[in-house]
Amino acid sequence: MRDFHFPGRSSVLATNGMCATSHPLGAKTAIDIMERGGNAMDAAIAGALVLGICEPQMTGIGGDCFVLWQQGDADVQALNGSGRAPAALDAAELRAQGETVVPIQSPHSVTIPGAIDAFCHLADTVGKLGLDTLLAPAIKAAEQGVPVAPRAAFDWRSDAHVLQGSARDFYMIDGRLPRVGEIFRAPGQAEVLRRVATSGRDAFYSGEIAEDMVNTLTGLGGRHTVDDFSAAACTETQPISGTYKGIEIVEHPPNGHGATALLMMNILAQFDLASMGPLGTQRTHLEAEAAKLAYDSRNRFLADADYTTRLDHMLSMDTAKALAALIDPRKSIPNATKISENVHKDTIYITTVDRDGMSVSLIYSIFNGFGSGIASEKFGILLQNRGSGFTVEEGHPNELKGGKRPMHTIIPGMLRRGGKVVMPFGVMGGAYQPNGHARFASNIEDFGMDPQSAIDLPRAFSDQGDMKVERGYSDQVRQELSEMGHKVSIPDTPIGGAQAILIRDDGVLEGASDPRKDGCALGY
Repeated sequence: MRDFHFPGRSSVLATNGMCATSHPLGAKTAIDIMERGGNAMDAAIAGALVLGICEPQMTGIGGDCFVLWQQGDADVQALNGSGRAPAALDAAELRAQGETVVPIQSPHSVTIPGAIDAFCHLADTVGKLGLDTLLAPAIKAAEQGVPVAPRAAFDWRSDAHVLQGSARDFYMIDGRLPRVGEIFRAPGQAEVLRRVATSGRDAFYSGEIAEDMVNTLTGLGGRHTVDDFSAAACTETQPISGTYKGIEIVEHPPNGHGATALLMMNILAQFDLASMGPLGTQRTHLEAEAAKLAYDSRNRFLADADYTTRLDHMLSMDTAKALAALIDPRKSIPNATKISENVHKDTIYITTVDRDGMSVSLIYSIFNGFGSGIASEKFGILLQNRGSGFTVEEGHPNELKGGKRPMHTIIPGMLRRGGKVVMPFGVMGGAYQPNGHARFASNIEDFGMDPQSAIDLPRAFSDQGDMKVERGYSDQVRQELSEMGHKVSIPDTPIGGAQAILIRDDGVLEGASDPRKDGCALGY
């Protein structure tokens, strides 16, 4: 239990349904949907779509999603709603142009948006209320507008420089940054969603809407075609999992990098973290070293599921033990192998649990802040830059090829005990996400924290040679980490964000949401 003398958040407790996400209007939408008889999947879809209007720098209908869900005695199910590179694009073309990475704000970074296809599929196959009902709150939010929240305004200011062409008209207000509390509207997106509500996914992936996206991209030199859009399709997948002491962690398989989180937890399991201070130098150092080694494996092996190599090797405890043996408890090791894929920090996460026990873990993103910075000319659909998650390195499993999915940084998660799902959870933050999953699991298991306390705890992340340490750490820890060889900095932006819902044995739902974001947990 937190000390009520200090600022903080209490866990949110309810019995009928719960949502935790990064903006209150998204959480309220999800609860409204469940109160109307919708299930947790209905609520997650409706809430996520509203978040695309509340946090357009983080997510939107021009992006991708991954979903885990579970109900009753069924196994956890998974859906890959990520898009593919246009068929005519190839890394060889970029290498010939002298590129060493996929340019982040270019049409070549834009993969086909997969989220709308996934949402339509899930509404039809898992949801109860129907697509038109689920889209209605987002249509209303886009048309009438939403007040810009404080963290959204902060991120807008940090990321708006990438907006180009018509995107500046759609995502600025009279050519300037929106202020906190100012109303942001997206009437073009409202029209897109109305058409999807009436005609389903084909309204988005063919006809005028698809042509708007294709024409915008090809006008900038992209290789996209209407056939690329019409071929978009989500994929049902088989979750992967691993154990950390008394809990089992369920992750989405590649092209997501949930395997990185499982490997990192296996490495950390070789050390007695519970004997260390949760904000102490030793725990923070070991976590950073484990992250370097796990992420190096990710960079070598993870890609589109059809190209990923040696996944079993990544998930093997023998691999984790061998990597753990490389860690010096007193000294930072140099950064592991780098390749040229882009990693960044912008996404949203939403989790829901309904009165019948269905739990959903859904993550939805356009990748970098404001994605590619490119918006379709007519409807203002902001397009993701997930293609910058590819490498142009010849022969690499994650090499850019037409029709291929890039390695993705977004990973929904679930915790199980005794084979039963007890907590859907997610940690936003691009490359940080596997590290965030490992830290969250360790906070729960090693230090006995409740979900809100586990989320609140200050974070550190060794990111490509920069040891980012949030202000909540002591100066002494920062100094000791520097003496170990870490290049320590205090990040301008807090590291990631997280939400979780604990399904307690007594049937009570306990929601937690990260104070680093504008959002909250709500229940009824």
